[in-house]
Amino acid sequence: MENIFNKKHSEIEENKLIKDALGGSKIALEHLVKLHYNYIYNVALRFVLSPADAEDLTQETIIKVITKLAQFNQKSDFRTWLYRIVFNHFLNSKRQNMEQVVFAFDEYGEALDNVPFQELTEQEEIDLKEQIEDAKIGCMTGMLLCLSREQRLIYILGEIFEIESKKGAELLEITAENFRQILSRARKDLYNFMNNKCGLVNVENPCRCPKKTKGFIQAGWVNEANLQFNNNFIHKISSVAIHKSNQCDNLLEEKYGLLFKDHPYYDKDKSNELITLIVSDPNIRDIFFL
Repeated sequence: MENIFNKKHSEIEENKLIKDALGGSKIALEHLVKLHYNYIYNVALRFVLSPADAEDLTQETIIKVITKLAQFNQKSDFRTWLYRIVFNHFLNSKRQNMEQVVFAFDEYGEALDNVPFQELTEQEEIDLKEQIEDAKIGCMTGMLLCLSREQRLIYILGEIFEIESKKGAELLEITAENFRQILSRARKDLYNFMNNKCGLVNVENPCRCPKKTKGFIQAGWVNEANLQFNNNFIHKISSVAIHKSNQCDNLLEEKYGLLFKDHPYYDKDKSNELITLIVSDPNIRDIFFL
């Protein structure tokens, strides 16, 4: 899979889609949305934790982009223009459901401690393999909510999706130095928590995903019949990350980041449904002469 900021993408082709969409082509509009839907959704999910909230945030953002599409100056880079709108909306959107539950690392750690350890038999570990993975992904993604919104978004972009500081700064309209400083602080806060709590990175920590899974199921954090995180994917995030040549100077930090990059890259493309919703709005129909 191609990273959304890969320089190989065709600006000419994308600009033609914009022109055709503004000229009334529903197919061009749908293709344009389809190109970006999954990337926006995958960032949104790490930003708000809840798949349902991530879908809502993705749709809100794409509708905002579409209503502004006529303002795009085709002499500039479309993807920079688009993702400035996307990430600005993320940062300024109303606080989502899970953001009102998870506030800080201390509280999150206390909540994890309150879930009792329950040893699994060897057969139970086999039978609950998918649920254990769901618990792991959900727990780690929840940790991101303990970061401030700005830290969280910069960590998702800079560490998980490996966007260079110069590009990340351009998207968020801050300096590259500021981007790097915020990313460094986010890494420090997150990795300090994981080092003191998570058995995935420190064998001295008692917390283990298999031991917590039954408790997560009983608490309603993992739904055995409807997994929230270990589903609907073919690829891992590592397949769409940029793979920077200048990896973290600290190999231990790189280990933490790799755990997040091993999470699923979800195929949640609902561009067809979204376009149907969009073209039913008379105001948007007027913009695109539909």
